[in-house]
Amino acid sequence: RAADVMVALGGDGFMLQTLHSLTGKDLPVYGMNCGTIGFLMNSYSPDALLERIAEAEETLISPLSMRAVNTRGRVTDALAINEVSLLRETRQTAKIEISLDGKVRLKELVCDGVLVATPAGSTAYNLSANGPILPLDSQLLALTPISPFRPRRWSGAVLPERSRITLKVNEPAKRPVSAVADQKEFRDIAEVHLEIARENQLTLLFDPGHALDERIVAEQFAV
Repeated sequence: RAADVMVALGGDGFMLQTLHSLTGKDLPVYGMNCGTIGFLMNSYSPDALLERIAEAEETLISPLSMRAVNTRGRVTDALAINEVSLLRETRQTAKIEISLDGKVRLKELVCDGVLVATPAGSTAYNLSANGPILPLDSQLLALTPISPFRPRRWSGAVLPERSRITLKVNEPAKRPVSAVADQKEFRDIAEVHLEIARENQLTLLFDPGHALDERIVAEQFAV
């Protein structure tokens, strides 16, 4: 008999791996934390598991679709549930041009990198880089610089979910940049195109009162 629900035992990293493996399969995932943070997980207890799953609340998330072109012209497609990050590969800073919906908005960001995060991923790397926490139903994306040097005081942007984002690497031979979609890294990138993949919606199951949207709100009041 085909499964109705996938139960993932691990931490947030394992949950991301599980969700990636289930893309396009329309199978909800109920996670129990056996890792460290467990932001995407429920608390671990093997007792009354079927009852917990039956009472669980659904949370729908849409990943980012990334199309990366490297310096040799090779095109790679990937999905990111949390974020896509562009990161410098050497000691030299990266220089990145940012365009939205075909219009250049920032000709050159000199930085260690830049990331685009979904609401589900806004409390992960994005938050560590001083990006905003996004409510799950906000239909927004966070565009956040990583250690920006020029413009020094640019803190990033909050964008509509419908945005089509292009990140172009300036001087890619001299200042090589990698692209990371969740846990997958692609080296020597020339440009990256990003948009929400609405056709690849994923379903997480949470215990009542423990839903992801509540945890994202609570994270904003953590001290």
